[in-house]
Amino acid sequence: MTPIERFAALAAGRPLDRLPCVPIVGNTAARVIGVRTAEIRRSGELLARAHTAAYRRFGYDVVRVFTDLYVQAEAMGAKVRVPEDETAYLHEPALVDTHDVDRLKPADPGKDGCLPAHREAIARVVDDLGGEAVVTAAVTGPFTNASFLVGAETLARLALREPAVVRHLCEVSLETALRWADAIMDAGASPSITDPMLSSTVVSPRQFREFGLPYLERLVTHIRGRGKAVTLHICGKTRPVWALMADTGADCLSIDNEASLVEAKAAVGKRVRLMGNVPPVAVLFESDPAGVRQAVRTCVREGGDSPRGLVVATGCSLPTETPFANIDAMVRAVDEIGWPPRVTEASA
Repeated sequence: MTPIERFAALAAGRPLDRLPCVPIVGNTAARVIGVRTAEIRRSGELLARAHTAAYRRFGYDVVRVFTDLYVQAEAMGAKVRVPEDETAYLHEPALVDTHDVDRLKPADPGKDGCLPAHREAIARVVDDLGGEAVVTAAVTGPFTNASFLVGAETLARLALREPAVVRHLCEVSLETALRWADAIMDAGASPSITDPMLSSTVVSPRQFREFGLPYLERLVTHIRGRGKAVTLHICGKTRPVWALMADTGADCLSIDNEASLVEAKAAVGKRVRLMGNVPPVAVLFESDPAGVRQAVRTCVREGGDSPRGLVVATGCSLPTETPFANIDAMVRAVDEIGWPPRVTEASA
């Protein structure tokens, strides 16, 4: 089966050859073509070549065109530092004085920041691989993007003291997310939403309902209205908000390795497909192929019978220097398990 055929069968509840496998490759793709991470961030041609080469090298099922979560906020005025060979990071939020919040404008994917280069990369990957592979691109969720506009500590303070300002930040961030999602879909790919600041280690379920759910619902509804399935990823511990994550209307929830796939399956497995949750650092980066194989088998044993299906994936993006042999081992392990995906506790 091609990845597209595999996902179609999974969605329809039909037998497949194996479960989909998605080691979430970000800047590791730069290593496949021997360039620095900063180079793929600013060049549509190199970003596309890196992710196309990584897909062909490893044989996983989703090509996620991605470098970091700051591209939308940068296009709105945030200052991002881009080391030559490390992942970009937020240097300075878009606003120093929150009294200037009304000056914020949604980004234009056609001209602002590195969004045009990333859109070019998405279109190139779709042209190369769209007939066989599932091509996605990351959309930073509104609440997380808001934190990049004013800083995480400021956003936390505002959430308690000036919630109307936070709602305004989320609205303008949502408009950027909608525009970027449209650009991704116009290029032929599917948006995949990541909103790590909504983790239960950062906000309460009440704050999730106020500052997360309304904006994610609108974003998911818009994407699904254009005929695309949506995956929602929130980092860290998310058990208190699994039901709320499902309420967004997302088709698939990506579960971090800090959360329990067994518990997620019991809580929302009948409502949404699950994706996860092999540890990207402790296993894919720090272990060896044997350790990777064991972790994959444990993942499938815990979630392979989830009612709406399982996508075997890492719990979050891979570190840049993840050994190629470990990525190979993850894909091979899923292939060895085959279909139906049954792994006994003894064999895991």
